[in-house]
Amino acid sequence: MSRSARPLTSARVLHKIKELTTPEASAKFVFNRNPRNLERLRIAYKPGGYHLEKPGRSYWHTLEINTSGRYVSAEVKHFENGTILSASTQEWAIKQQLYKTNDTAAFVNLGRVLAHRCLQSGITEMTCNVEAVPGSKLQKLLQTLKDNGVSFEEPARLPNTQPWDAKRQEKPWEVTEQDLETTAPQKSDK
Repeated sequence: MSRSARPLTSARVLHKIKELTTPEASAKFVFNRNPRNLERLRIAYKPGGYHLEKPGRSYWHTLEINTSGRYVSAEVKHFENGTILSASTQEWAIKQQLYKTNDTAAFVNLGRVLAHRCLQSGITEMTCNVEAVPGSKLQKLLQTLKDNGVSFEEPARLPNTQPWDAKRQEKPWEVTEQDLETTAPQKSDK
């Protein structure tokens, strides 16, 4: 019996359907696999914590800095998943570039490395409950993080609007004509 004359079976039909619906190798599909996308849109859940809790738990990401007698480490923690990013002067690549692993230069360079890792992973805002004395090594680490593009204030979560609400907040992902007019360069008449 020839191939084309064979009776149709469910396996042959399923194989033909898969063959026709499978995209070609040349076609590229890009999916948003960022689990933090809803946080960037300001609609993700943000825990409130308890009223008497100090410093509180109303954050998506927070910065924790641990200093020991010999090393310094900094971690960015997510409220749900724990540590996301970390940098330490104990890491071989960082330690090899430092004279000492706990002096002022180590704090400043650790801030640069952590800021670079944060920006690479898309984390630009976080909370920081660390109180630093002005002029201290810790304050210089925090200032280095700020100078390299990390903000220590997270945006507020968008309130859940109801159909009967009189005023609705503007969504951050929507662009209005007024925004376009204000960002367009102004022509001067000379």
